[in-house]
Amino acid sequence: MKSTKTAKLVHVGRYAAEVDIELTRNDDAWGPYLSVSDANKLDEVRIALRRGDLKGATRLARVYTLTSVAV
Repeated sequence: MKSTKTAKLVHVGRYAAEVDIELTRNDDAWGPYLSVSDANKLDEVRIALRRGDLKGATRLARVYTLTSVAV
């Protein structure tokens, strides 16, 4: 079983959050997969962004504001 650290993006409205997680790969099973705690962390960040709780989201992730670009 191998673990790889990576980041997942969560997009809600005009915000995007970069959440650090660990993907686990196993040769005998489907994969890669998340731990329950990492899945909960992604959900907590998503919920905080939906509520507009940027302070709560920034405790678990790096939060960015998205702006549109006119071309």
